[in-house]
Amino acid sequence: MRKSDVALNFPNPSRSYDPARHCVCFWGYDNSREISFLVEDAMLAKLNPDIGTGEPALLAAFDRHRDRILGLAKTLYTGGPQNRYTIS
Repeated sequence: MRKSDVALNFPNPSRSYDPARHCVCFWGYDNSREISFLVEDAMLAKLNPDIGTGEPALLAAFDRHRDRILGLAKTLYTGGPQNRYTIS
């Protein structure tokens, strides 16, 4: 599948913190396929150096940089069988 054929969108603003994986998780959709994205804590710290620690701080950093993160997700996504991507 060519990148120009990809129709990734993010209609659901939900996100959650996964303490076991040290990341914020969110979901995009390519037609009816759900695609999972994980943003590592370290990436959020790069985007927001004064982030602090803990779930509320990490979710707030994600929210502050949501547009940029969604742009990164669109860049990473290539279509095909893979259904989980990590932004690090």
